[in-house]
Amino acid sequence: MTSSDNAASSSPDPTVQPVPSAVVQQVDAADATLHNPRLAVIALGSNLGNRLETIQGAVDALEDTPGLRVTAVSAVYETEPWGVPEGSQGTYFNAVVVVRTTLPPSSLLERAQAVEEAYERTRDERWGPRTLDVDIVSYQDVVSTDPRLTLPHPRAHERAFVLVPWLDVDPEGDYPGRGPLAELRSSVDDSGVRRREDIALALPS
Repeated sequence: MTSSDNAASSSPDPTVQPVPSAVVQQVDAADATLHNPRLAVIALGSNLGNRLETIQGAVDALEDTPGLRVTAVSAVYETEPWGVPEGSQGTYFNAVVVVRTTLPPSSLLERAQAVEEAYERTRDERWGPRTLDVDIVSYQDVVSTDPRLTLPHPRAHERAFVLVPWLDVDPEGDYPGRGPLAELRSSVDDSGVRRREDIALALPS
């Protein structure tokens, strides 16, 4: 871990591009059809480069999205990589954010993928190391089997690195279709999840 992991950047990451005009048009269309914002839960992770700065940049980029506001940010957790041999990759920084948005799920997914691409996320290897993961865990109470965006996330209920920070920001919350987060949290092994008390993400003002 570098010393720059110990503090969040005070300015937006220059690699995150402005929201394209096409996205703004989508937001305008969404605002015309949705009278109330929806709550969505988004999981963030990074195990390459300056992990904290990358995750903070993702939070800031989400906040800069028209039709979206970040309302809560969890603590940062250092976690062991999932699904790979022990010691084969560096540890992750993980966090969860809650957002209010008028974007429909498909547009929220497009924005999440655009933020990943800004940090040069590649998808060449399953469970491979990555600069940034931006995963939509849930969107209000929507249940969908769409292969492009399954809601809620089909495996997050098994993953302590999602459930533990999610409980930070929504201690009374439910995982759509699976029950209270606290009960799900008690059923998973959290031995590889460590809260980092020395660092924190900034909630956009």
